[in-house]
Amino acid sequence: MFVKSVMIPKHKTYFVEDQVFVKEALELLEQHEIDGMPVIKGDTYKGLVTKNTIFEAAFHSNKEKQVFMDTTTVGEIATAQENTVNENDGFEETVIKMKNVPIVAVVDDAKRFLGIVTRYEVLDQFQSVFGMNKKGLRIVFSSVETEGRILRLSEITRQFHQNIISLTTFDDSDKLVRRIVMKVVDNEDTQKYIQKLEKNGFKVLDIKRT
Repeated sequence: MFVKSVMIPKHKTYFVEDQVFVKEALELLEQHEIDGMPVIKGDTYKGLVTKNTIFEAAFHSNKEKQVFMDTTTVGEIATAQENTVNENDGFEETVIKMKNVPIVAVVDDAKRFLGIVTRYEVLDQFQSVFGMNKKGLRIVFSSVETEGRILRLSEITRQFHQNIISLTTFDDSDKLVRRIVMKVVDNEDTQKYIQKLEKNGFKVLDIKRT
């Protein structure tokens, strides 16, 4: 999945020009009940303004609070200028970029502002990855990391006609063990399926209907 599949396009976002004063930007943030907005100059992305950056900048300023709010532009305090993604980047890039900010700006190669990805979209996609939006049986198991283990898993799954809702793997390189979280549609063959997995070296760690 690419960033462009989940981004909110520019015409649907709230953003401010770099010469807008901090007071107006804060009013917009509160009015629309959002944590942050992109700062642009023309079509070019110049950074991010959030409530936190405003409060921090005001605290470290040598100006009185009201003077700071009335005379400081968002362009002067914008942060995260380089914390952007391209619309053709893989979606997972947004996870890394989202660590300390509420939104990530999407830009093209010329730094033109195209839109944003929010934490909501990131969390929504993770729910989809783990199959949290569909009912089923969640199985957590581990397997020694050897060639052909995922292929063997798929063969057993096909043998028992299991319908996989989601499949995610995690690696533990120190122990050479692959941890797997799989969600399947529960049916009359599920128990036999689990037993077959265990006979083939897949150690079941947890089973839960969700």
